[in-house]
Amino acid sequence: MTGVAYAMGSMGGGQAGGGQAGGGYMSLVFIAIVFAIFYFILIRPQQKRAKQHKDFLANLKKGDKIITSGGLYGTITGISDDSVTIEIAEKVRVKVDKGTVAAHQKT
Repeated sequence: MTGVAYAMGSMGGGQAGGGQAGGGYMSLVFIAIVFAIFYFILIRPQQKRAKQHKDFLANLKKGDKIITSGGLYGTITGISDDSVTIEIAEKVRVKVDKGTVAAHQKT
């Protein structure tokens, strides 16, 4: 069995090695193109959205009407570094993690 594999490997001489080297470069170029497509379609927009959300959270203030990712609608009555207190009904206040604030409430 080894003799057959050896015989097949020795066929073609130097031509097989030259063809594989060109194919190796082409596969690297293909991988780079695929990575570039993934970067511009998936990674870059996600980073942009994350930056916008971080800026949004940094600019929250008392009186803003917000929606949490859990679906609670309310008005901000207090803010600390990592949490937000929102009033969801008259005299009903809930303290939530600041990261769960999803958007401003549309009026």
